[in-house]
Amino acid sequence: MEERLIETKAVIEDIDETSLRPRKLDEYIGQRKVKENMSVFIEAAKRRREPLDHVLLYGPPGLGKTTLAGIIAAELGVSIRVTSGPAIERPGDLAAILTNLGNYDVLFIDEIHRLNRTVEEILYPAMEDFALDIIIGKGPSARSIRLDLPKFTLVGATTRAGLLTSPLRDRFGVINRLEMYDNEELTLIVKRSAAILGIEIDDRGAGEIARRSRGTPRIANRLLKRVRDFAQVKGDGVIDAETASMALNALEVDDIGLDSTDRNMLISIIEKFAGGPVGLETLAACISEEPDTIEDVYEPYLLQLGFIKKTPRGRMTTKLAYDHLGISMKCGRYEQQEIDID
Repeated sequence: MEERLIETKAVIEDIDETSLRPRKLDEYIGQRKVKENMSVFIEAAKRRREPLDHVLLYGPPGLGKTTLAGIIAAELGVSIRVTSGPAIERPGDLAAILTNLGNYDVLFIDEIHRLNRTVEEILYPAMEDFALDIIIGKGPSARSIRLDLPKFTLVGATTRAGLLTSPLRDRFGVINRLEMYDNEELTLIVKRSAAILGIEIDDRGAGEIARRSRGTPRIANRLLKRVRDFAQVKGDGVIDAETASMALNALEVDDIGLDSTDRNMLISIIEKFAGGPVGLETLAACISEEPDTIEDVYEPYLLQLGFIKKTPRGRMTTKLAYDHLGISMKCGRYEQQEIDID
């Protein structure tokens, strides 16, 4: 699968994303309820001089889970160790990480739902009792010893909360769902990022980028960088609404954030399967993609918009999709009309 400009997962383009991340709760835009609650939990932990309860952050990619983990550590005044579920292959890897933590430090595990089951079982006593159970020797002579660990806070992040096992999920004291951002919040994020990057932008230009960012800050920052290129080469260096619209149309990102891949999937269902239903495997073969890619990458936003729906027999496009694409429904068939993505 080629990299898409509106891909929610981190790609090479986001290599300098760290510089745009806020470092304090006051700088973090959006997620109002999560911020309010976390500020209370953090202040309470500091006053009691205890570690913060373990925190689970879940929601679609690109919404700021990693950023929030860093902010939690900064607000607590402690260090953070960052790793991911797939990177911890053996119990020994986890043991090495845990024993090198300082008192009250934050351990951030991204994609925690992908932890190896044997590694996950080692994590249970570490989370509950701040201890590590180690087996020494083999066979009849094997014995278990318990190693005390520093008191730490585990912050886990996942895009697939349903894949977490119940024993692991139950050990988190704080569970937060991160929601998609609205256009007003994304506009503020675009303006903040533009200021950090030294890009001149007006309110309407920032709003135009926000409107096409699929409710995701990561995409908003990525689009901002590409629009900056157009503004410098084909404009006067200032991003206004006209420049942003011109640039994003050239990049084939339409006014609600769909790109050519999204439109191709919708049109394929309409043209080749009369709007559906069509099975996932058949659709994947039709557009030359993997079924998992369709489910994890393409479908979530289209489902959120109400452009497609899942049925027991397969995927179907809705009237909203026909209307957006400029295709009219007549007697179960379609009639192509002129499309203008401006």
